[in-house]
Amino acid sequence: MKILQLIQKSQLRGAEMFACQLSNELMKSGNQVKVVALFDGEAKLPFPEVLNLGANQKKRLFDFYGFKALSNIINEFDPDIVQANAGDTLKYASLSKRLFGWRQPLVFRNANKMGDFIDSTPKKIFNQFLVNKCDGVASVSELCRQDFVNTFKFKESRTRNLPIGTSITTDNFSWPDDLKEYCSDGPILVNIASLVPEKNHLGLISLFEKVQVKWSSAKLLIVGDGKLRQSVLNQVESLGLQDSVKLLGYRNDAAAILQCADLFVLPSKIEGLPGVILEAFMMKTPVIANNVGGISEVVRDGDTGMLVDANSADKFVAACLAVLENKTLSNQLTTSAFNLVKKEYDNRVIAERFVSFYKEIISQEEKK
Repeated sequence: MKILQLIQKSQLRGAEMFACQLSNELMKSGNQVKVVALFDGEAKLPFPEVLNLGANQKKRLFDFYGFKALSNIINEFDPDIVQANAGDTLKYASLSKRLFGWRQPLVFRNANKMGDFIDSTPKKIFNQFLVNKCDGVASVSELCRQDFVNTFKFKESRTRNLPIGTSITTDNFSWPDDLKEYCSDGPILVNIASLVPEKNHLGLISLFEKVQVKWSSAKLLIVGDGKLRQSVLNQVESLGLQDSVKLLGYRNDAAAILQCADLFVLPSKIEGLPGVILEAFMMKTPVIANNVGGISEVVRDGDTGMLVDANSADKFVAACLAVLENKTLSNQLTTSAFNLVKKEYDNRVIAERFVSFYKEIISQEEKK
């Protein structure tokens, strides 16, 4: 099978990372895969070659050149199926298909509860217009799948719950050189997420301040970047946490940081099913997360992690302290989480499920 994977840009974000990991597994099983990025990006993604479409991010709704360039690549590669992976990829794939009429089935990988983002009638109409060109939808969680069906009245038989996976590894890491001294004492909490409103970094800083009341030597590492960077820095400064909180930006060694940390914290307001949670499971780092989106499908409270109702700041802090202070509890959580990810979220297994879904969609299109 020939598969074209469309990503937003070469960046160390969950959607792009998983698309590349999935593509590698698809290739190992004999498929041909081309990964195409819409926009310029500087990150080194885990895939041999990422083709840059050279689209114009500032004109994404009217980028006739970008829509045509995508159509040209599809016509030349002639894939059996095209997969759009979150973000702007649905806009480009849907509009390109409408304008230039390429015939290949389009699968959208839905990584969020889209109903949470559609807060006006114009947004609903526009997104419905884009979705109408999709032939299948692979949702990152069952909750996201049901939300997609309900929001867009999409045919349920053409949707699947195909969660993000992770690559199984037994690597043992140590702190990166630039963090060794800084992380030599105190418990280390880590958050890995883009600095955008839905990830709730301002709330995270407030939560961490309360953790420090109990554990003054604690430190927080934030891996990622985004439009709220300055706002987060301002809050860190206003609370006098400059010595305890580091914003590291995007890192190529995030896996090492995650494995070496004492706790992974994710107090998001909106989520699908973030792959970084599965990576934390694989790295045997305990997870504390808000119960939003599809997170509860993997973080099972008291079993594979600690799950907290959103907006329950005191309970989130209490969960952090409970795990940090109880090594037996921490070990129980990480053992259960590690076993879960090995059994159900190995990328090799996930890739097989994607291939099965692709074949179903192709078969349905051929019968039209």
